[in-house]
Amino acid sequence: MSNVAEPHILCENLVKIYKTADVELLALQGLDLNVERGEVMAIVGQSGSGKSTLMNILGGLDRPTAGKVSVGGRELLKLSQQRLNTYRRHNVGFVWQQTARNLIPFLNARENVELPMLMAGTPARARREWAAELLDSVGVAHRAGHRLDQLSGGEQQRVAIAVSLANKPELLLADEPTGELDSRTAQAIFDIFHDLNERYDITVMIVSHDAQIAQHVARVVAIRDGKTSTETLRHTVEAAEDGSTDEQHHLIEYTVLDAVGRLQLPEEYRERHRMGRRVTLESTSEGVIIRPIEGESDEATVKSLVENDDPPPPVRSRWRGRVLGALTGRRGRRGQS
Repeated sequence: MSNVAEPHILCENLVKIYKTADVELLALQGLDLNVERGEVMAIVGQSGSGKSTLMNILGGLDRPTAGKVSVGGRELLKLSQQRLNTYRRHNVGFVWQQTARNLIPFLNARENVELPMLMAGTPARARREWAAELLDSVGVAHRAGHRLDQLSGGEQQRVAIAVSLANKPELLLADEPTGELDSRTAQAIFDIFHDLNERYDITVMIVSHDAQIAQHVARVVAIRDGKTSTETLRHTVEAAEDGSTDEQHHLIEYTVLDAVGRLQLPEEYRERHRMGRRVTLESTSEGVIIRPIEGESDEATVKSLVENDDPPPPVRSRWRGRVLGALTGRRGRRGQS
């Protein structure tokens, strides 16, 4: 029996195929990924690379076509729909780029944070206490009674993070959480992720198209054409200068080999060396040399899925009074605004 603990997130040969009419779109093509518990890491890739598909699968919003995906020891592909719903509600939190997917506009900040707990059946006193703690943790306790139109973009995103932690999940998935924020506010949001990671021992995965996110996390995994392509690790070293010690950060990018030894060569390398779909390998004492075949051009074409991340439709007005009434203890009239 192995004594090595399984990673908090484990994906092995993950495949996702979307079928539309007579067309099959391959979103994930045998993706492998390990994420340790307590990591703050990022997934990057261009539109259609498969990063949003991966996030939806890890969040229990979608099921893979084949392969293995395990989160916290749960094999998601084997869960019944009921158990998958329970996992999604209690074990994973979401922060979306679009405010409409995070927050309800006619509720104030505290009521937004309480709403997931209300739906989970948490007693009123516990809801109020935990919501207050979360809003304080993200730095907007003084804005608890304000609605969305009274909050700045950065404050709205802070409240959204608090909402994502309402049911005390072990995994936080953030989709482009700083995409609509200025650089200073974005840095504050990243600082909050790290603080919450240390305070509540949650694993944080940030999905982005911006490779510069490597400046804010310890590890970045790049996905291209539905497979993990590279990993960028941030190494911290202490340097002595003028009698003082200073920390310096170095980013090192590694190409990923999958379980059967496949790798993805960067596009600029293939173009520069005019590599086609076939190459030769030469083993040397220092490593392996990959050589192009003269006269072959790059004929490889890959169909990728451009995912639709449109926000869901807004809450119908007839629910407004019921939600407000449940949170405040008052009975609302149908259609109340």
